Amino acid sequence: MGAGEDFRVTVSKTEVVAAALPLQEHWLPLSNLDLLLPPLDVGVFFCYRKPHGGDNFMFGSMVSVLKKALAQALVSNYAFGGEVVPNSVGEPEILCNNSGVDFIEAFADVELRDINLYNPDESIEGKLVPKKKKGVLAVQATELKCGGLVVACTFDHRIADAYSTNMFLVSWAEMAQSKPLSVIPCYRRSLLNPRRPGYYDPSIDDMYVPISLMAPPKEPQLGADHLISRIYYITVDQLCRLQSLASSSSCKRTKLESFSAFLWKMVAKCEYVNKKISKMGIVVDGRSRLSHGDDEKAALMAAYFGNVLSIPFGEKRIDELNEKPLSWVADAIHDYLEGAVTRDHFLDLIDWVEAHRPEPAVAKIYSSGSEDGPAFVVSSGQRFPASKVDFGWGKPALGSYHFPWGGSAGYVMPMPSPAGNGDWVVYVHLFEAQVEMIETEAPHLFNPLTSDYLKLN
Repeated sequence: MGAGEDFRVTVSKTEVVAAALPLQEHWLPLSNLDLLLPPLDVGVFFCYRKPHGGDNFMFGSMVSVLKKALAQALVSNYAFGGEVVPNSVGEPEILCNNSGVDFIEAFADVELRDINLYNPDESIEGKLVPKKKKGVLAVQATELKCGGLVVACTFDHRIADAYSTNMFLVSWAEMAQSKPLSVIPCYRRSLLNPRRPGYYDPSIDDMYVPISLMAPPKEPQLGADHLISRIYYITVDQLCRLQSLASSSSCKRTKLESFSAFLWKMVAKCEYVNKKISKMGIVVDGRSRLSHGDDEKAALMAAYFGNVLSIPFGEKRIDELNEKPLSWVADAIHDYLEGAVTRDHFLDLIDWVEAHRPEPAVAKIYSSGSEDGPAFVVSSGQRFPASKVDFGWGKPALGSYHFPWGGSAGYVMPMPSPAGNGDWVVYVHLFEAQVEMIETEAPHLFNPLTSDYLKLN
């Protein structure tokens, strides 16, 4: 264990922060798309350099700002201050009762520049990102030995996707700087009502599965490979080069498609049985798709709080992924995405859930994606607003999601670099052998995230 991992975190105080204004207690049902999420907690953290400004930026002062602004932000983001409770048929609902958010104050005996951000399993997990014990959201503010600060949250994914959480984070920062809220969250569940009569394309059965039809999880074998988390940065020059290799003269692929294609080839290269099948999914946000040219609905969906996600995936034989050029793999990704980036796909998914309620269901690639061969999911974090999460002492040196999600498949999230120069910061949660493969085969692309890159030294 390196010096940037072997540090102690001491909790000095825990209190509950509730919304600044009283709230009429009420129930908020989950939408059909929320019901596709298993009970998963997601972490997100922001690292701040030591601010300059005397007593106003001592740890106690900064914590006071954070708590006051959190109480104000919870007025409109009240779902984060509630509790998840099963209803009469066992489905989760939100009891919006302003029970509040656990706020933890802590001290870490390490300087920001010495934290091994490349290995969040050791430096972030269980230390700087809080364990949520109750409610929907937990917050931790950690003072560092150098005077820097880490602000981290853990939230219940059944209640909010990254888009919703990003809205909340920006609102929290706006409250801290006494700015007007740029977005008021919309909780109108009728926007995602099922159709009457319902209908769905049979292809949805290939993507999602009721819990009762899932195979029981296999017992982990002693010494078997396991999922680990790493954080890298990828330069904009390398991203553009990948995009060029993945595109043809007639069709330019996106950076996300190009990156995903390259990663799929790397993961396949790790598998020695050519006839095995590898699966690769990409998380798709349905907000703009469901608007369907309706300006009023588009405005509502742009502020919608909840989950509006689908995880379409493709599958290819290992030998195809190894032998075919990058452009062929990128084309395959583009083709399977085309069917899922439509309004009809999301309406079908809503109706599919309705047809199976109250039985819970889950994405197949999450629950059993790796049964036939290696599988992983890419979730674009390009809307991650790290530069906007400024509570008054400057933009974060780094912001990242941390999501060891517990599924059988890997998970990868590329986010914009805090440098704002087109580079990416990439959170990777893959099997150890797959991580070793990408580091061995593509060290020019996957650069371990260091304090030097973040200019912390």
